[in-house]
Amino acid sequence: MSDRDQHVTYDVQKMQTRVDRFIRQFEEGYFSPEVMMLRFTEELGELAREVNHMYGPKKKKASEAANTVEDELGDIFFVLLSFANSLDIDAAKAFDQAMTKIETRDKNRFTKKKE
Repeated sequence: MSDRDQHVTYDVQKMQTRVDRFIRQFEEGYFSPEVMMLRFTEELGELAREVNHMYGPKKKKASEAANTVEDELGDIFFVLLSFANSLDIDAAKAFDQAMTKIETRDKNRFTKKKE
């Protein structure tokens, strides 16, 4: 089994702590909110490119790196957690607030599966 096949389970606070430990070892520290937004947008574009390569009409050139959707989602997690850390936002709390809003607002929006 390769390292990539081994699954590690994290809670969001542990993920934020790991990101923080990594970033705090450098003098530069966290980027400004503007730069974080640019990094997030850049990573989102890379994810879009991978989705297009895998599921859309635009296939990869032989010379292009073998990134995957999973790789790009991981990069987005890193930037998202960095962004949250830089603004002192608890990502788990933000997620919980968003899910509560969505579960309330959209509870009857879609056709429920029959059990």
